[in-house]
Amino acid sequence: MKNSEFQEIRLMKSFRAKIIIYSLLSLLYTIITELAAFTLIKTLVKVSKTMSGTKKPDKEIFSALGNSFPLEDGGVIRGRPPGGAYFVFFVTVAMMIGIVLFILYFLFLSREMVDSLNQIVGGIRQMSDGDLTARIHIKDEDEFAFIGNQLNKMADNIAGLMSKERNNEKIKNDLITNVAHDLRTPLTSVIGYLDLVIKNEDLDEETKTRYNVIAYEKALRLQNLIGDLFSFTKVSTGEVVLKKTTIDIVKLVEQMVEEFYPSFQEAGLEYEFSSDCDSAVIEADGDLMARAFSNLIGNAVKYGRDGKVIKIWIHKTRSTVTISVLNYGEVIPEESLEHIFDRFYRVEDSRSVETGGSGLGLAIAKKIALMHGGSIHAESGIGGTVFEIKLRL
Repeated sequence: MKNSEFQEIRLMKSFRAKIIIYSLLSLLYTIITELAAFTLIKTLVKVSKTMSGTKKPDKEIFSALGNSFPLEDGGVIRGRPPGGAYFVFFVTVAMMIGIVLFILYFLFLSREMVDSLNQIVGGIRQMSDGDLTARIHIKDEDEFAFIGNQLNKMADNIAGLMSKERNNEKIKNDLITNVAHDLRTPLTSVIGYLDLVIKNEDLDEETKTRYNVIAYEKALRLQNLIGDLFSFTKVSTGEVVLKKTTIDIVKLVEQMVEEFYPSFQEAGLEYEFSSDCDSAVIEADGDLMARAFSNLIGNAVKYGRDGKVIKIWIHKTRSTVTISVLNYGEVIPEESLEHIFDRFYRVEDSRSVETGGSGLGLAIAKKIALMHGGSIHAESGIGGTVFEIKLRL
């Protein structure tokens, strides 16, 4: 029940209306009960006198009702004056009994409200003790139900925040562990080769140059790892603000393919680029989209060397455009496909010096696609491994 719903609570179902109704009913039931009791007592007195043969009213009873009371034979009973002590006592007793009856009737009629309050108090106590699974269930539409629902929502929000905090803590710990592992390997290699060059004076110039080149390549890999780490952290924490402009996705992908030409040549790969449309205009952050496509193409180059060819094509529909990158490397197991876009996840066979990346490239591509309201998908089989990004036109 939202605030607007709370304001729309009907009068007859509100807490205040119930208090008024229960009070009036309690007063009515009290009056009826006392009148019934008085009538019953009066009837019992008459029956008692009839059975005992007494035809005259009891003096002590009627003397309390006034200054005099006419008898059947025309005489008069002289009693205590009106407002006397006996009359006051009689009225006081009647009022005390009326108050007690009013309280009892009110407590009986308002027992549902008391149950609701007890539920709320019990729920708050459980929540304050740390049990955020506790819930308050009030089958009504009054203010108590509104309070209960709001407390339930508060517990849900707190539980969600705590779960998110625990998940963030786990992510941080995993991040530290994986970063330490991935950075240590190339850093160790850099230090090792430079140590050989510096301390081993007997090395010839050709060997020193080769060691320096290896150290340089490892340093570049280290730089790429750190760049991926910063990129993933920014897109995951929402630090990156989309700077959308109108871009032609066909031209953007074609440009990315041309930039990867040296990488294709170095890996001994051919490439094929095709598109079923001349233009596909979208609103997107050009730099981020270029990073996503760069990661997909780079991934295809790393793991598609055995296939000798990389295929990239664009398919346009009425409302979407799909960019596909296909390589003919080793087939990715189905169980691995489910986690291929997870951070730091790498298929075990790919954890080699030559192809092992940071494990963040595909995760970054997925984040970028989702930030643009798109989707990313992967399939792998005997027909090759294909990664697809689908975006709205």
